[in-house]
Amino acid sequence: MEQLHPYWRMDYIAAPRYPETERPFTDLPALGDDARALIVHRSRLSYVLMNRYPYNPGHLLAIPYREVTDLDQLDAAERADLSDSILYAKKLLTATLRPDGFNIGYNLGSAAGGSIAHLHAHIVPRWQGDSNFMPVIGQTRTLPQSLDTLWARLREVAATLADQNDAEPPNNDSSEHK
Repeated sequence: MEQLHPYWRMDYIAAPRYPETERPFTDLPALGDDARALIVHRSRLSYVLMNRYPYNPGHLLAIPYREVTDLDQLDAAERADLSDSILYAKKLLTATLRPDGFNIGYNLGSAAGGSIAHLHAHIVPRWQGDSNFMPVIGQTRTLPQSLDTLWARLREVAATLADQNDAEPPNNDSSEHK
């Protein structure tokens, strides 16, 4: 039998866990500690954080601050802001991890796999050949980097993206909303 020796996994296993809560998507942004909460981006009406139980490395969640359970409960501004947060998360992951593709979607309701009764979108980076025997046979996912280390890298790249946005000239397109 072959043995796997992923020694680097111990950092992930030993990492401190955040306090359990019945409303994590409401409580985490209120902590005031984005590193502890693993929040990588905040906008006016939504935020993006790392999934603590990721399907793949870099699995992010985009979440409205207001606690709702379905898309039709968001007003137009919230829908637009959440959509912008999803696009931002995709851009951040592309710049940081260079995936070959993405799975982006919602699990609406417990029958659809929704485990937390608060609307959230999954942004999951994918690579060619990223599915292997571990999840199927071993019922185990392997992550190449601790969540804390990846959070720091995402924030570093986010700062670079923000600097690039500040350097871009304003859009003077006359077709823009007036």
